[in-house]
Amino acid sequence: MKENLLKRKVEEMNLEKVSFSGLIDQMEKSGGFGAKNLADGVTILEGMVKDKKCVKFMSFPGCIVSTGLRGAIAQMIKKGLVDVIITTCGTLDHDLAKAWGGIYYHGAFEADDAKLHKEGINRLGNLFVPNDSYGKPIEDKMGPILEELYKIKKEWSGRELIHEFGKRINDENSILYQAAKRNIPIYVPGITDGAFGTNIVWFSQDHDFKLDILADEKELANLAFDDIKRGALMIGGGISKHHVIWWSQFSGGLDYAVYITTATQYDGSLSGARLTEAVSWGKIREQAKYTTIDGDATIILPVMLGALYEKLERDPAKPKKQ
Repeated sequence: MKENLLKRKVEEMNLEKVSFSGLIDQMEKSGGFGAKNLADGVTILEGMVKDKKCVKFMSFPGCIVSTGLRGAIAQMIKKGLVDVIITTCGTLDHDLAKAWGGIYYHGAFEADDAKLHKEGINRLGNLFVPNDSYGKPIEDKMGPILEELYKIKKEWSGRELIHEFGKRINDENSILYQAAKRNIPIYVPGITDGAFGTNIVWFSQDHDFKLDILADEKELANLAFDDIKRGALMIGGGISKHHVIWWSQFSGGLDYAVYITTATQYDGSLSGARLTEAVSWGKIREQAKYTTIDGDATIILPVMLGALYEKLERDPAKPKKQ
């Protein structure tokens, strides 16, 4: 019936002296396009955080850790908004490089890459990462720590190893530091796909050092079969997103899910796949609260978190810092 379809009117926005949460509320009422999905995402995250029976997963690629968003993710952990992290090796690389004094710089997408290479500067999007800020600190610092850990035992799981590195740095803006301090597990399925993994390979060439990658999968499997609710904030696709939804299918799927992506679904990629596709696989429950938000996480996530923090501050049911 026509009257059932035409229930809500589009409301006009007024952005004078507006707060983060006020902006999100106006986006929801405006009804228009990506703004509506972004507002829905904040509502879903708020419900997920307040649900005491829900284990909160977060997945993201390492590229955003090269930006100032690293500090925002560390703050999320500190505030108790994350229970389990699944990410890529780049997160370990950038987080540790910065914790060990590496400085990243503003650059440009249009820079002359051949010239940058000659100068020993790596380009990551529109950021410049000098060799002295990335490869050198990782190579200099990892060896002594691996020697120390090797004396404790010769075989480690990826999650254990990451935790130990987090314990040995002191940086409030570090994801590894905040996770280790609060005993939040970090899983990196592709742990050899970066500088962190490569240094482990080199170390193992003259040490009987082993990395048990199946141990991490067994821990995720145990989580999958626990009688709990599950929610996830997923940024970007690939292996980190897939690990969240893959293991969730064994428990009937996620109960809450927010996905931020810049990819298109029309190439059949996991990065482009909207969350509704995951429902067909049983990776998200049919009755779940979920939304896909199209856009750059470095723009979207700060706005969402600013609004979420304001909403949680007003509500006595907000999560306690760990």
